[in-house]
Amino acid sequence: MDNELVKDILAAVAVGVGATAIMDGWAMTQKRLFGVPSLDYRLVGRWIGHFPQGHFLHDGIGKAAPVRGEVVIGWSAHYAIGVAFAVLLLVIWPNWLRHPTLPPALVIGIGSIVAPFFIMQPGLGAGIAASRTPKPWLSRFRSLVAHASFALGLFVSGLLVSRGLFFFGV
Repeated sequence: MDNELVKDILAAVAVGVGATAIMDGWAMTQKRLFGVPSLDYRLVGRWIGHFPQGHFLHDGIGKAAPVRGEVVIGWSAHYAIGVAFAVLLLVIWPNWLRHPTLPPALVIGIGSIVAPFFIMQPGLGAGIAASRTPKPWLSRFRSLVAHASFALGLFVSGLLVSRGLFFFGV
């Protein structure tokens, strides 16, 4: 494999993992300081764990049968999705890591809210854009805040990687 390709893949992984970790850090901070509940990735793992049986939509994922390894599945998917959005950022703006700027990170980070609104939340039984939750607008606002923190995480991680402070220089 070409050395530059390996470097690009490692950079995308570092940016995606870093951005997702910042998002998780913000979620933990909100939970501790303000009592804001965060997404239970065990339930995301349960949802994904039902895919092989062809079950993609649930009335309420909490009522679905648990699956083996759902915690690991959910958290792994969470970080893999973060990496996928970092890859998307670097595909759309291939030179972004040379000089990271906030606008592309905001476009991808906040734009990533489309995935939970139209794929994950309906699949978990919450409806499109959390429409079946007790307080849909509060759920939507919390999703927006979470994805804004991911956007900031993309930018900060991009800065760290671009300056060689993560794993290597780009």
